[in-house]
Amino acid sequence: MPRPRVLSGVQPTGALHLGNWLGAIRNWVALQDSHDTYFCVVDLHAITVPHDPARLAEDTLTTAALYLACGIDPQRSTVFVQSHVSAHSELAWLLNCVTPLNWLERMIQFKEKAIKQGDQVSVGLLDYPVLMAADILLYDADLVPVGEDQKQHLELARDIAQQRINARFAPRDAAGEPIPVLKVPEPLILKDGARVMGLTDGSSKMSKSDPNEGSRISLLDPPELITKKIKRAKTDPTMGLEFGNPERPEADNLLGLYALLAGKSREQASQECGAMGWGTFKPLLAEAAVEALRPVQERYQQWRQDPGAVEAVLRDGQAQAATVAEETLDRVRQALGFLPRS
Repeated sequence: MPRPRVLSGVQPTGALHLGNWLGAIRNWVALQDSHDTYFCVVDLHAITVPHDPARLAEDTLTTAALYLACGIDPQRSTVFVQSHVSAHSELAWLLNCVTPLNWLERMIQFKEKAIKQGDQVSVGLLDYPVLMAADILLYDADLVPVGEDQKQHLELARDIAQQRINARFAPRDAAGEPIPVLKVPEPLILKDGARVMGLTDGSSKMSKSDPNEGSRISLLDPPELITKKIKRAKTDPTMGLEFGNPERPEADNLLGLYALLAGKSREQASQECGAMGWGTFKPLLAEAAVEALRPVQERYQQWRQDPGAVEAVLRDGQAQAATVAEETLDRVRQALGFLPRS
């Protein structure tokens, strides 16, 4: 039996941080043992907001190298750059033409980001959930790892596949039964570390877009900077750390981070730190963070010291991904009635 296929990716905007690693990439590494895994750097999504063209290519390479440093194995996974497979853009256009505008206007993240951008909101920002749907549907993904904040986008991809393509354009077999054009993916909700909160606000998700650098620990931060950021992390005046108290989001978040970084269960972390003051706990957390990131940073340097090594992985990944993507795109073209290509 073929293994279920998983697809996911991260934008190359800003440095990857603990939330990206603990909430996503670390779980991707485990999936390689049991799934057919596709991981892309979604650089087309990175230009839906104002970006620095001088940094995009280097940030794309950095993100790919961090995938590899975190344990994504190019012998077991397909690692590629989104824009290197032109089928993403073409399928996005085809899906645009069957997706109702009001489906996009109700997207929560568009509303939130549009408020920040004001009159500079681009069509791409409104439309990027359709591109995300194309990313997923191109690879016949069975499962898509998503956090709670991305579930709405996956539901859109499912609706587009089922209601706007399969229900309207699926060809029929000899018995008159529809043959699905696109596979309808299911969400894969990863609970462990799925939502890492910021250091400056325990009720807000750790984010690359937060203007305060102290709100996050980047995977390439040196030990002294990690220690400095944790020392300045927001706390409360209560003695001892605990989980599950809604009045103490910072305690819940920082204790959860310690458990994940130190490789301990929440019960073990709670028992160890339940009576600690912040002055004792923060150095413990900093040490755990530094030690957890040390091998990632060492492997990253090894990948970047070998000229062309990351690019070679991405070239191989592009070839593998393009083969699968073109087959899907051809099915959609045929279903929509386009003249076949010679």
